[in-house]
Amino acid sequence: MFPIGDDNSDRHTTPVVNYLLIAANILVFVLFQGFGSNDRFTYAWSTVPAEITTGKDIDRPVVVTSPSGDAVGRINLEPTPGSVYLTLLTSMFMHGGLAHLFGNMLFLWIFGDNLEHRMGKVKYLIFYLLCGLIASLAHVFSTTAFGQNPYVPSLGASGAISGVLGGYLLLHPTRGVHVIIFSFMVRTVPAFVAIGLWFVFQLINGLGMLGQGSQEGGGVAYAAHIGGFIAGLLLVKFFDSGVKSDPTQTWRGTRAGY
Repeated sequence: MFPIGDDNSDRHTTPVVNYLLIAANILVFVLFQGFGSNDRFTYAWSTVPAEITTGKDIDRPVVVTSPSGDAVGRINLEPTPGSVYLTLLTSMFMHGGLAHLFGNMLFLWIFGDNLEHRMGKVKYLIFYLLCGLIASLAHVFSTTAFGQNPYVPSLGASGAISGVLGGYLLLHPTRGVHVIIFSFMVRTVPAFVAIGLWFVFQLINGLGMLGQGSQEGGGVAYAAHIGGFIAGLLLVKFFDSGVKSDPTQTWRGTRAGY
């Protein structure tokens, strides 16, 4: 089940902050990461769990091992200008490749505008960044607690966007979400189905990776996704400005026609 849109017929504001967040992610990937080819920039500004837990910058090559302890590669960590804790923020705006960027920006495009409409621009921006920070810290905690390689950098907007999904689920549980399902059919399902299945997938995969020591999920930081999602659920009511949507704009069980 892959989301491609939602019902925006009751939204009457322009989601300026959401557009700017998408633009910032794209610009960082293109201009600073060089479409993923600039490893020096990427490794300097990604979140390295060992740096966060110690507060010390690591600017040397580190060995990446498999769960069995075999060396599978090497990462040349770069010095981070300023405090290493800044990477908890900067890593939110970087991505590992075009597919990573596209998937994250599609989800942000679909679900972020409704939260901005509901919260207002300033509150939505704070909510987004706070969920991203909590997601990064959740990944650092999981890495340390379950003996994963603390030198493997993490990056991406997934944690913050997971917070957006959590907030969306709580505020708009029955809003229609257009998804592609089996045989490339487009259907409309309620948000609690589309987002609920996504979260179950993250939870199952995250729990399944706890016993793997070197990398989480083959490079997917499921702990960040789960942490960001839970943060969104817990924080959204504090940021909700009470801009109510038309109560008739809910799932109708029809095909997507947009």
